[in-house]
This record gives sequence, C-alpha cells and structure tokens, in this order.
Amino acid sequence: MPIDPSAIVAPTARVHPDAIIGPRTVIGEFCVIEQDVRIGAECRLEPYVMVRRWTTLGDRNLISAGTVLGTDPLDKAFKGERSYLRIGNGNIIREHYTISRGTEPESETVIGDNNYIMTSGHIAHNCKIGNNNVIASCALLAGYVEVEDQAFISGGVVVHQFSKIGRLAMIGGNTRVNADVPPFFLYCGFNVEPIGLNLVGLKRAGFSPEEIRILKKAYRILYHSGLKLEEALRRIEQEIPNEHTLHLVRFIRSSRRGICRPSPKPLGSAPRDAAAVDV
Repeated sequence: MPIDPSAIVAPTARVHPDAIIGPRTVIGEFCVIEQDVRIGAECRLEPYVMVRRWTTLGDRNLISAGTVLGTDPLDKAFKGERSYLRIGNGNIIREHYTISRGTEPESETVIGDNNYIMTSGHIAHNCKIGNNNVIASCALLAGYVEVEDQAFISGGVVVHQFSKIGRLAMIGGNTRVNADVPPFFLYCGFNVEPIGLNLVGLKRAGFSPEEIRILKKAYRILYHSGLKLEEALRRIEQEIPNEHTLHLVRFIRSSRRGICRPSPKPLGSAPRDAAAVDV
C-alpha cells in the first residue's frame, strides 16, 4: 500500500497514488506530493510543502512550511530528463527552502544525514552534502558544490559552482566562496580567506588539545611558512602525520579549483589570524 496505514495525511494535501509514504509520517495541510516520490518513516511535512517527482526522503526528516524539494534544475542545459534528489535521515530543512535535482539524465543531488538547513536558501543541482552540517539562512549553494561533514556555513554565504568545503570548516556570514575551502579552518572576507582554526567547532567535535595543536601547526605550515604548496604538504606529511592532517593534505591535493588563500596584508602589519593560530 503506497500510504502506510499509520501515516497521517491532512485532508487538503494532495498525494499522488504512486507516491510511497512511510509509517508514522505526517503530511500537513495543502502539501503536494508528486508521483515517483518515496518518503520514509516518521517524517513530518509542515503545511504547503511540495515534493516533486523523483525525490526520496529517508526517515525522521522535518520539512518546514513553504519548502520545495526536487525542483527542476536552474540550469539552461537541463532538458527535462529524469534525475533525482536523494535526502537521507534526520535532516531539518526549515521554511521556504528549495533543493534541485540533478541536471544530467539519471544524475542526482544528494543530502546526507542529520543536517540542519535553515530558512530561505537554495541548494542547486548535483550538490553533494554530507552529514551533520549546518547551513544557515539565506545561504546559496550553486551547482556541483560539495560539502563534507560537520561544516558550518553562515547566513548569506554564496558558494560558486564546483567549489568544495571541507570537514569542520566554518565560513563567516556574507562570504563569497570562490575557491575550495580546506577542512578544520575558519574563513571570512568578501572573497573567502582563512583566518585561523575553527576552534569552537573542533572542541565541540571532541578534538583533543594535542590534535588541535597539531592542526595549528599544519595551518602555519600551509599559510605562513612561505613554502610552495606542494612543499608545505610534504612537510605536513613528514612532520605531523595523523588522520586529520592527512585528510587535509588529501583534500588539497584533490582540489580542482585551487584552495583559498589569505589576502595580502600591508607591510609591517600583524597577521590577522595571529591569535587564532598561536600555540
């Protein structure tokens, strides 16, 4: 049976007969669920949510009012073929949000598990969002953006297509991300630039003082040693190898757009991030 007997569907909602609604899921007033949609167990869709064709939601997702999932890509190359939006488990997507499915036939946009996505923003076609990320209000992610796990993207951030954001990176409000953002660091500026470690995020994630000290050293080698990029990466590998620094090195080596860099500072000025990286 497409609609589980334990699901609750408001009388004003419109659910296509081919849609699958899981146990104990609640579909609010005036929601529209199209065909070829699968919604898992214990989800809650507030009023006026629309779930477009070829969208899948896992279990325990909360989708707030006015959100549209599985929209056609905002891409002139899109020709109307079948593509997908796949959303995992335990996500919170707040009011008036839009997430597109993939552009190319049979391609997909993927949202992982336990992400908190705030109001009035957009995740574009073919994005890959990992787990336990926070994406604040009015942030905009263009096509093919990738976000690893546990990142924090503040309000008003705009992310250029094909950019990649690393694990436990934190990006300050109204920043333009136009290059890849390595993991574990704190970023801001009109054009994204590193200003130190994401100390709050690292501590909340359970990083030990020794692990933080090693990441601080990696930051200094990468951004303040004066070494060329590959030389800096080899030094990190040789002097302070652990699972986090090696992940940092792999992320940077895999970058296609290039990583963001600190902006030039006036001669004689103190480093903007000195307090953040002092050991």
